[in-house]
Amino acid sequence: MERLGTGIGWRPEIADAVERMPGIDWVEAVAENLCPGHLPESLLRLRERGITVIPHGVSLGLGGADRPDEARLTALAERAEALGSPLVTEHIAFVRAGGPLTASPLLEAGHLLPVPRTRDALDVLCENIRIAQDALPVPLAVENIAALISWPGEEMSEGQFLYDLVDRTGVRLLIDVANLHTNHVNRGEDPAKALGELPVEAIAYVHVAGGFERDGVWHDSHAHPVPQPVLDILSDLASRVTPPGVLLERDENFPEPGELERELGAIRGTLERAGAQAPKSSLPEPITPRETGDGTDTVADIDTDPARQRLALAQTALLSALVGGTPVPEGFDRVRLGVQARALAAKRADVVAKVAEELPQILAEGYRPAFLAYAQGHPMTGGYRRDALDFAEHLLLAGRPQDAETRRRLRDWWLERSGPAPLSGHPAARLARATRRVLLRR
Repeated sequence: MERLGTGIGWRPEIADAVERMPGIDWVEAVAENLCPGHLPESLLRLRERGITVIPHGVSLGLGGADRPDEARLTALAERAEALGSPLVTEHIAFVRAGGPLTASPLLEAGHLLPVPRTRDALDVLCENIRIAQDALPVPLAVENIAALISWPGEEMSEGQFLYDLVDRTGVRLLIDVANLHTNHVNRGEDPAKALGELPVEAIAYVHVAGGFERDGVWHDSHAHPVPQPVLDILSDLASRVTPPGVLLERDENFPEPGELERELGAIRGTLERAGAQAPKSSLPEPITPRETGDGTDTVADIDTDPARQRLALAQTALLSALVGGTPVPEGFDRVRLGVQARALAAKRADVVAKVAEELPQILAEGYRPAFLAYAQGHPMTGGYRRDALDFAEHLLLAGRPQDAETRRRLRDWWLERSGPAPLSGHPAARLARATRRVLLRR
């Protein structure tokens, strides 16, 4: 693993500014937003200058009950190869639930949700990571996530969970110090304890980001300045080990380039001050997965199917409560689940507004309240673009908006993007044809 240095999250909105920023050693780009055959010119120019680009996945769902989807793994591998990346990264999270394991509809969270720190979840995660490692052309690093909610009956702390994960798989870690701060505020977890327990020699790099507190809950927004408590956790980490790389994340509400440069300066200053206390260590050696006494890999020895079934039921019950309005599973904090549910709906509305930017233009100030009302009874099942079409269809079939001209514009938008009527005899195809007939008569 090479030394990365100081980096920033590459986003299209700040692409030009990133190219002009002094002292940027590397960047990270959201993998799902890249097409290997049509990489953004900005990223290509950075690569030509020798700037490392790392794809950061958000949709694999390694912490989910299902085994990783082959198509998603192939797509992640293609992006790593197209960018010449030294590694790829993903999250210790689940992003969907339901489906064949529970004989229920597949539900999409649209966000990263925490896995329970249990033996079942750890066994499943270890096997999923092994599958991903085998499919990827470069090493994998996985990130700890921020959470608003806690699972009842957890068997390990975050540090212990990460230590066992690395011990059993050899996976690298992407440690987000902002997420450690989030979990301190929201779940009462001590960042210093987590850093003391996790294997710091496994760290591939570190994320730093901002957020905000409201009503005692910390929201990991990636849209606000980095607060001092996050820099303090970074300082604690850097006093224990010299991280190979540190990256500033910002996803929206982008400030002027000078403000981003000042935040990067604060990060560098924190690392320099803490570096005087840090062990004089070289880059860590590759981690060898732990083996059993007979020399076989412990992950491969475990039949995870029963654990997958139990995990699937638990994750589906939680996600259904969050996005489908079903009863809150026993042991969860109802108030905190309500906060999480509203946060998921708000993010869903924001992303739909980005992928289908015509919708807020057509509906104006009516877009957001209409979408939030729609989201309460309509879980996302097919990604954000499908969600945008389903939302528009829902409004039109209900005879909304009331203004005839606005309704006409929305109908034209839906008809243009929903594609030709399917020829298949599948029930979904028949429903689509029927919907088009209804809307064309209006």
